Amino acid sequence: MTVASEKEIETLRGCGRRLAEVLASVKQAARSGVSTKELDKLAEGLILSSGGEPIFKGYKTKLDPRPYPGSLCVSVNDEVVHGLPSKERILKEGDIISVDSGVLFDGLYTDACFSAAVGTAPAGVHTFLNSISEVLEEVIQEIVRADAKVGDISFFIERHIKKAGYSPVSTLTGHGLGAKLHQFPDVPNVGKKDTGPVLPAGTMIAIEPIAVMGRPDVYTAEDKWTVITSDHSLAGHFEHSVLITGEGAEIIA
Repeated sequence: MTVASEKEIETLRGCGRRLAEVLASVKQAARSGVSTKELDKLAEGLILSSGGEPIFKGYKTKLDPRPYPGSLCVSVNDEVVHGLPSKERILKEGDIISVDSGVLFDGLYTDACFSAAVGTAPAGVHTFLNSISEVLEEVIQEIVRADAKVGDISFFIERHIKKAGYSPVSTLTGHGLGAKLHQFPDVPNVGKKDTGPVLPAGTMIAIEPIAVMGRPDVYTAEDKWTVITSDHSLAGHFEHSVLITGEGAEIIA
């Protein structure tokens, strides 16, 4: 874990503001008839014009040495995470999109995601998405603070998502970040109280509850990036980059 200096915290705040503005613009542009590639181009242009760097573009994993082609992950409906932007993927009324992005600014990283319905969607879809968003806000307010344990965060997320009638995805996690996009510790969406690493003040973690309306089993598509629900139920994903403080937590992005 990296403890940020006061100067670095100010840089992270600036980085987070840039990312928040980008995602707000993408959310507004996500309408029926728009391709996910168009959203990606919009985001990349906004990130670059802000003085930041789109950190997802060019990212590589052990599963696939080919660099990630976009500045956004745009996952639609049963796609849980890492959906590839495409000219052929045209959004339709009632689709659920999960839009994830990250920004590098002055040597530091932030990462955030939102899910939303395109146009009108059934009330049950909005209830589902609101439940995930509320879990994220509540765990930050009630649990996250200096000397909290990662397991306390994970337990809270798991309990509240299941209580709402949905399934947390255990194979996808949040993570530490700041000096790198992904660093220690992992922040799972399932866990036990009073377990896991202790979070010192001045560190930053990405908390990202990911839930599905059906069974929690997922698989990776042939593109080696997109993760999809095995039963093709709808998925939702919200993420904040959060700075741990002595008094609690500060949402950076």
